[in-house]
Amino acid sequence: MASISIPTLLLGNNDDAPYHKLRAVQQLIIDNLGSSFQVTSVEGTAHLKVDVLRPYPLVVSYLDIWGGVPEAEETAGLLQYVAGGGGLLIIHNGISIQGSPELSQLIGARFTGHPAYTRLPFEKIESDHSLTNGLEPFEMDEEPYRFELDPLAQIELLLTYVHEGKQWPAAWTRTYGLGRVVYLMPGHHPPSFQSETYGKWIRSAGFWAAGLPVN
Repeated sequence: MASISIPTLLLGNNDDAPYHKLRAVQQLIIDNLGSSFQVTSVEGTAHLKVDVLRPYPLVVSYLDIWGGVPEAEETAGLLQYVAGGGGLLIIHNGISIQGSPELSQLIGARFTGHPAYTRLPFEKIESDHSLTNGLEPFEMDEEPYRFELDPLAQIELLLTYVHEGKQWPAAWTRTYGLGRVVYLMPGHHPPSFQSETYGKWIRSAGFWAAGLPVN
């Protein structure tokens, strides 16, 4: 498996990012994905055109466009890409593409806000999902993102976190047409990506979303 090469497009923002600059975590995301992923990093949503996306088995969104909405051509491009068999991994603020209702439905949930940054225990949901094979629960300081799950989207929860006496969704997958989508909630800043255990979740999610056996 180490000899394979998976072209991967990593999307984010820098100077126009209100909260999460890609440059702060870019190399850490690449390191967590591992050497099997050949990552090209780009800024903004202009690359969300189906002809741009199609050569990449995996697209990773770390976009920080809160208050913005992808253009209609960009929304259509990402939808066509995933429906046609592409893989989409969304990390933390990457869910900000939800300004497009169609992309919110693609993800399977909407971000609704978060309480203060704090220590969170992340618990693995026992299942036979191949993405979670060999993965462990973990604990880290993180923003406790809250979500409204789409009742029409068939998502499979993989990870929850405990906060204020309740369990909240923290990671899930869904299929969309011929493609695959993964959302991972942790990712606020560099320390989030310095957890060896969480790094394995990112790597496994990348393989699964790309339609490859999880190694």
